[in-house]
Amino acid sequence: MEEQSTLQTQINTLGPCKLESTLPYRTWEDDKTIQVMVDEDLTEEATEPFSLALEAAGPRKKLYFDPSRAKCAIVTCGGLCPGLNDVIRAIVMEAYHAYHVPSVLGIPYGLEGFIPKYGHRPYELTPALVADIHRFGGTMLGSSRGPQAPEEIVDTLERSNVNALFIIGGDGTMKAARAIHAEVRTRNLKIAVIGIPKTIDNDINFIPQSFGFETAVFKATEAIECAHTEACGTPNGIGLVKLMGRESGFIAARATLALKDVNFVLIPEAAFTLEGEGGLLPALEDRLRTRGHAVIVAAEGAGQHLMQRNAGEDASGNPVLGDVSDLLRKAIADYLKKRGMAYSLKYIDPSYIIRSIPASANDKVYCGFLGQYAVHAAMAGRTDMVVAKIQDRYVHLPLELVTRRRRRLNIYSDLWRAVLESTGQGMLKGMLPPEQA
Repeated sequence: MEEQSTLQTQINTLGPCKLESTLPYRTWEDDKTIQVMVDEDLTEEATEPFSLALEAAGPRKKLYFDPSRAKCAIVTCGGLCPGLNDVIRAIVMEAYHAYHVPSVLGIPYGLEGFIPKYGHRPYELTPALVADIHRFGGTMLGSSRGPQAPEEIVDTLERSNVNALFIIGGDGTMKAARAIHAEVRTRNLKIAVIGIPKTIDNDINFIPQSFGFETAVFKATEAIECAHTEACGTPNGIGLVKLMGRESGFIAARATLALKDVNFVLIPEAAFTLEGEGGLLPALEDRLRTRGHAVIVAAEGAGQHLMQRNAGEDASGNPVLGDVSDLLRKAIADYLKKRGMAYSLKYIDPSYIIRSIPASANDKVYCGFLGQYAVHAAMAGRTDMVVAKIQDRYVHLPLELVTRRRRRLNIYSDLWRAVLESTGQGMLKGMLPPEQA
């Protein structure tokens, strides 16, 4: 198939693996591939399902690096996400206890930590130092946004004699990892660059669920429950909750399905209208007149087509979004005032609370596997790749594959159909693809 032929899944290596692993295991993943079924829910590049063979993650019998002489570095970039500390801890523990690596450097404050002018000093991460960090949210290393020169980053890696760099971050960070790998290759250095994809929005290509997403959905339901309680406590009460999701509405959709108290959910992928036939505001008015309360959940990137575009960009290079909550509050106020309809609106934005909490039990397990498999990949000389979980199997994916585009919620999918059924908002304009509307 054409789609399959354009997706290159070969993993780059630093060279042949000649050293025997001393890990006390009897199962190895050498030359093992995992067949996965690729469809539109995994990537927009799949116009119809097809099978793809991916390299299995896990320990190798032969290693590229001599672990007793190896040196690793870890950096976390971009916004906070539940599970960052868990991944850091898993990498450090696996490197020290399984491979007996003598040194793991922590790079403070994201990619800035590589650049001398910022004055951030890397420091040793030891098992004792990271032993309890998984109990806390955030990242013990700190983070930052924005690009840094790959040449300066590689200068620091070279000066520090780093053999393996573990870089944890989202779409922009994975693109930075590609640039770092390219500079490493240009200099013909033997440094493994391993990505661990992190995005609370769940929008990385080919990653069906990123770590921290389950935790985020659970915490988001608490905000929705509060909004529902507020809405029910007053005549014509409206609870409005804004959740993360710049370009994809996965958190809003999943949280809506989890709680069942949401009447309208707005996502970037579905271009809703405010007034007229199929408009949100007439539907909201009808809901209030018949039921006396309503709950609206909006992903932060929803409704951008209804607002004047801001030409600016944030530190990560993303377009500055208009505030969908402002749009909705003003539109609701104007619409209901014209109809002489009293109401009470309570607005909740739990974004920074959600980003900052510790990971749930399932996410902690997931993070542990990602950290361990990342170390296995690095010691076997893999590079220019990420560790990913696809269809319950852990695999290696090329950085090129996960950075081709951002993953978006497929409005043809069973997930979105279930959301429309749960909320009853299928009559709204823009909720369905044109041929299904």
